[in-house]
Amino acid sequence: MTRFIVDSWAWIEYLRGSRAGQKVREKIEHQEELLTHIVTIAEIMSKLKRESLDTEGAWKAITASSKLITIDANDAKNTGLLHAYIKRKNANFSLADAFVLHAAKKLNGKVLTGDPDFKGINEAILLR
Repeated sequence: MTRFIVDSWAWIEYLRGSRAGQKVREKIEHQEELLTHIVTIAEIMSKLKRESLDTEGAWKAITASSKLITIDANDAKNTGLLHAYIKRKNANFSLADAFVLHAAKKLNGKVLTGDPDFKGINEAILLR
């Protein structure tokens, strides 16, 4: 079974119950191990708060169904290096995306996303 690292795009669509969110639901509902990066949590909280949506409900849903990925100094260093490498090719690739991708590489997982900045990245499953 694939280990999914769920990114902010996927969680937000899932929480909204959108058509794309239904695709996320289909992918994650029978997974034994879902992971969410702590940087992704920060992104989600910021986005939902700015849109006056339920941050506490989102927090509870995400933490009830996935394990949180934390980082250490080496993860921060390696994520920065990965970000610099990808940013040369894709100016829109965010540092938060790099944290998620680094985790996927380190944990032999797949990033579950619809973010077009992950196009062409082997560790990503693009939902659209």
